[in-house]
Amino acid sequence: MSQLRFSETIFADLDDGVLVVTIDNAPVNALSAEVRAGLMAALDHAAGDHAIAGIVITGAGRTFIGGADIREFGKPPVEPLLLDVINRIEAFGKPVICAVNGAALGGGCEVALACHSRIAGEAASFGLPEVKLGLIPGAGGTQRLPRLIGTVAALDLIGTARTVKAGEAVSIGLADAVTAGPIQAAVAAVREKADRPLRRTGALDVPSADAAAIDAAAAKIIAKSRGQTAPSEAIRLVKAAGWLDLEQGLAEERATFLRLRDSVESAALRHVFFAERAAGKVEKLEGISPRQIETVGVVGTGLMGSGIAVSALTGSYRVIALEQTQEGAAAGYARIAAALDKTVQSGRLTAEARDACLARLQTTDDATTLAAADLVIEAVFDALSVKTDLFRRLDGIVAPTAILATNTSYLNPDEIAAATADPSRVVGLHFFSPANIMRLVEVVDCADTAPDVLASALAFAKRLGKLAIVCGVTEGFIGNRIFSAYRREAEFMLEDGALPQEIDAALEAYGFPMGIFAVNDMAGLEIAWARRQRHAATRNPAERYVEIADRLCEAGRLGRKSGLGWYAYPNGERTVDSTVTAMIEAARAKKNILPRAFSADEITARLLKAMLDEGSALIAEGIAARSSDIDVVMINGYGFPAHKGGPMFAGQHKDLTA
Repeated sequence: MSQLRFSETIFADLDDGVLVVTIDNAPVNALSAEVRAGLMAALDHAAGDHAIAGIVITGAGRTFIGGADIREFGKPPVEPLLLDVINRIEAFGKPVICAVNGAALGGGCEVALACHSRIAGEAASFGLPEVKLGLIPGAGGTQRLPRLIGTVAALDLIGTARTVKAGEAVSIGLADAVTAGPIQAAVAAVREKADRPLRRTGALDVPSADAAAIDAAAAKIIAKSRGQTAPSEAIRLVKAAGWLDLEQGLAEERATFLRLRDSVESAALRHVFFAERAAGKVEKLEGISPRQIETVGVVGTGLMGSGIAVSALTGSYRVIALEQTQEGAAAGYARIAAALDKTVQSGRLTAEARDACLARLQTTDDATTLAAADLVIEAVFDALSVKTDLFRRLDGIVAPTAILATNTSYLNPDEIAAATADPSRVVGLHFFSPANIMRLVEVVDCADTAPDVLASALAFAKRLGKLAIVCGVTEGFIGNRIFSAYRREAEFMLEDGALPQEIDAALEAYGFPMGIFAVNDMAGLEIAWARRQRHAATRNPAERYVEIADRLCEAGRLGRKSGLGWYAYPNGERTVDSTVTAMIEAARAKKNILPRAFSADEITARLLKAMLDEGSALIAEGIAARSSDIDVVMINGYGFPAHKGGPMFAGQHKDLTA
């Protein structure tokens, strides 16, 4: 085979009359202007050479095409446009077949749709994730995909941004075959299709579908969109493919894409996209290598500890889980095994992988076994004496190079570290519950944490697939400190005239999955109550303090677990409780507060301002490195709607405050 090069990122090999074009644009073969130009040049070459029977398009490395080049976001378009490249592929006079070696996402999937056949490798996957950025596919995805796989399946993929693996892609008609050697199979297919009529996706009729099934698929998407615009526009365009010809559909798709691209909502989601990529980057760690971690110790196997253990096991670590008794260790093993079983049932883990995880798990009541651990994470009761006593014990057990991590939510990790012989090896790893499900981890850089210890904690979190945000030491770190500030503001409004259900309804209308009082009931009211009790002696008497939550706790209303909290939960259903209303009215009367009405806009504006003000204080104090880190924490840990960009972003954009 002889090799040709059409740009810095596009080369081709001539395989007995078939031009095998490879996209080589590390790390994800993004569709940069240079890639697009190179593809056009390859098509020109194949069109002008009668000896070339057709083209195979594939990707270098483990990705086919990862989508648009994020470096071009927000910049003027550079020709050739992706839509022009894709239309050229589909209309090409010779067979163009893609050998999808890895992920074909966004524009990469749209390229594949335009090819005359799609051969998937065993590692291939397909997806159109544009709605995650407040966009819709802008290069034919909403028009070609329903023609190929039907309206219902296309709604599912585009409206939910779901990615499908090779086997499912074949079963729904998105790919034609899956094989261990996709390039060789694609080359053979080109030879077979040469000089025969080609199947052009854009020329297909959309398969007929049951109207009720289409409406059900659309309703499911809308229910999960929480007010976002892009999913509903995607639904409209996919449906329109059934009655618009391709040219009309592409024109409508392009106009919609451009309108969404210029919206504040899309700007917010793109902000989140870049914020997550910036998260965890710490300037002082440049050139610092993390320590080797093979074995992880987890002390405590309750809900949090077992979740951490599951995360570490699925991250391929060996885990030693410590409990106080043999019975506790056995119960911990059962909890961890049950969580792994649920992961298998959900399809996120194979049965073989679960068995491998359990083979790496040891649960014990013998603390000396932690001598083998490279990292020990405590997940014991959140009391300073309990945690400091534990770390003093660990000092005499673990190796001098072992890292000690605290999972405290509110305690001062510097005080915990000070109780150890070597505070430089102590770091905070604040997981969010359930730890094996929640993506966020706050990595706390304590006063004496060594740089390589911090780097190790970040590397550990990354291997677990977590989104790690580095923060300094403050009560509640980033997330809980902001949550406390906006809960306090919500309680002020409660005392002044709003009701829990009104505040929650305003937040849910804004895009939160649950309002703050419903969230408090879910978490349990006794956690914040205990914290308020710890602070009672040092509380400034001049500061406003709302006692309503304390009265609820004193009455045994501790949230969902007790069946009563801010709401009542008969049969598990959240319902407004007149008893709570009466307690709120009594608290107002005690302070001679004349209640007033609050609009939903005022409620959300005041809560957003509370978050923004507290976030600004965190930046000023150096607790958070970037305002975007705060946005990422609040979105991934506290349900702040991603399409609003997070409290810091929304606070700077009036269009997102309502």
